[in-house]
Amino acid sequence: QVQLQESGPGLVKPSQTLSLTCTVSGGSITTNYYYWSWIRQPPGKGLEWMGAISASGRTAYSPSLKSRIFISRDTSKNQFTLQLSSVTPEDTAVYYCAGKVGSISIATMAAPAKADFGSWGQGTQVTVSS
Repeated sequence: QVQLQESGPGLVKPSQTLSLTCTVSGGSITTNYYYWSWIRQPPGKGLEWMGAISASGRTAYSPSLKSRIFISRDTSKNQFTLQLSSVTPEDTAVYYCAGKVGSISIATMAAPAKADFGSWGQGTQVTVSS
């Protein structure tokens, strides 16, 4: 069974870059047809799909974040990472990494649900504050 675990700082200052890592165990991030996503949930709001990296290393990003987001991977460590630049307090959220087999539909990108992804990390709280 694939397991995911997020790690990174819980507090980031405004204008800085938020960096999180997702470590995958129980499976390889290069396994064909897998897509690995970053999803967040601001306080009092629903889930927001941020972006994903495929088993082959291709990336896709939410249009609303495209100018600030970068997702990469380290296949030797079986990890993928999120970098979000120029953060503001509106980026305060619980950040999740998630994996699924098969491409991510436009509907899921617009309004992701827990059931859309087969594997989830526990989530990590990130607060943007000075």
